[in-house]
Amino acid sequence: MKAGTRSWWGWGNDEDAVAGVEREELRRRTGRLFPDADLTVHEAPPVASFDLAPCRVEVPAALAPLASHDARDRLAHSHGQAFRDVVRALLGRLPHVPDLVVRPTSEAEVLHVLEWCGDAGIAVVPYGGGSSVVGGVEPRVGDEYTGVVSLDLTSMDRVLAIDRTSRAALVQAGALGPRLEEQLRPQGLTLRFFPQSFEFSTLGGWLATRAGGHFATALTHIDDLTESLRVVTPAGVVETRRLPGSGAGPSPDRMFLGSEGSLGVITQAWVRLQDRPRWRAGASVSFADHEAGVEAVRALSQSGLQPANCRLLDPMEALINAGSSTSVLVLGFESADHPVDAWSARALELCRDHGGTLPEPPRLTDSAEAAARTGAADTWRSSFLRMPYQRDALAAQGMIVETFETACTWDRFASVRAAVDDAVQDAMRQVGATGVVTCRLTHVYPDGPAPYFGVYAAGEWGRTVEQWDEIKQAASEALIASGATITHHHAVGRDHRPWYDRQRPDLFAAALRAGKAVLDPAGILNPGVVVDPLRRPGT
Repeated sequence: MKAGTRSWWGWGNDEDAVAGVEREELRRRTGRLFPDADLTVHEAPPVASFDLAPCRVEVPAALAPLASHDARDRLAHSHGQAFRDVVRALLGRLPHVPDLVVRPTSEAEVLHVLEWCGDAGIAVVPYGGGSSVVGGVEPRVGDEYTGVVSLDLTSMDRVLAIDRTSRAALVQAGALGPRLEEQLRPQGLTLRFFPQSFEFSTLGGWLATRAGGHFATALTHIDDLTESLRVVTPAGVVETRRLPGSGAGPSPDRMFLGSEGSLGVITQAWVRLQDRPRWRAGASVSFADHEAGVEAVRALSQSGLQPANCRLLDPMEALINAGSSTSVLVLGFESADHPVDAWSARALELCRDHGGTLPEPPRLTDSAEAAARTGAADTWRSSFLRMPYQRDALAAQGMIVETFETACTWDRFASVRAAVDDAVQDAMRQVGATGVVTCRLTHVYPDGPAPYFGVYAAGEWGRTVEQWDEIKQAASEALIASGATITHHHAVGRDHRPWYDRQRPDLFAAALRAGKAVLDPAGILNPGVVVDPLRRPGT
């Protein structure tokens, strides 16, 4: 991965933003779908135009070399990468900015920061790559705190040890995806965890949010790849035992996975690795009948074949991002141990049984460096990698372009899909936005899929955040009412809290608050995400 200058307001690197021919083509495509849309381009305001409040805290001398007051740095750490974050930055509306960005280089320094902030009543927001799309890193913590520190872990990015025999590695939590894989590659190993945010997210962020990777079956969540954790809390250090599995009571790892920095700061983890795959097979399967495609995916998920990729795009998703007029199933297999021809052949047989057709023959490779993609699959993957950049470009032109995801059992999928479609379409009418709803299945399990919805709508510049908030609220209500989850892999953050509070059992919430009181007695860790502290500073 080439180095670049991280954007302070949007996705990725400034150098990779949509521009020139790509922007003009994006404008043409959007104009064809939404001929009445006002696609005027709005540029991000200069950093100097923000009237930032002065820093309210005095950093201890020992931590001063790690702290940054820089305006660009503070603004970049004031938000995540959701549509509403990007648009608010473009509009100059960033009311919650950290007083300091602190970059520890060791666990001892993390502990020092927590001790200082606990004594001084300063909120601490752990920060990895900043790719949260649910308000998880936004320093929106209330008025009870004397200040807010964004604790950026990216200086702690080394692979500390590799156990080749057990195929595991001890990795510091601040390692960005490319940095992690770069250190594993010489050993012929990989974590094999590639979320869309891979380039700009960290191992600690994946663990803290229970992130989902690119692969569609089997080991889909970071939970599946976690062997043990080491977590620094204001009350002390928690280190779990390295084991392949255990039945010894509730899992301490599970307590911290998904806690989003509200219980402690994950500083390192032993993670399960795999040999780098050599054999691959890939195919694109078209379905004239989308429901038949859904049934084919269900059959695949229950077949035991465990494809690495099994993404079903509905016709609108396929049209927008793969240039196809039918539903498309992007299918793939891979292995480090054996050719996967037989698995691929059986999967394609199942697809044909459900009316699927192959516009092109499947592609097979036996090289660790070669891809196995064809046709629509290759087009969609290219779009997938550029989606966040194109989302930013469209957001700057008054478009509402955002996603949300869920999971449900197979028997509920049709009703969940219908409820979400109805709710979103009705909400778009209510807010005066003309648009479409798309759906793809990103992860599939024997008992249900993870539908990933997209909303593409022509909004009104200056109101698109409020328009989107109404749409997202309607979609979230539909998900919870339909028995689905508020999120499959995007975490809770501050944005999903109202629905997460309804999804989880009340007694579990009380137990979680009690656990936070023990681990974070001053209530300084990422206030507002997952669970509220029993008490806050000054109470």
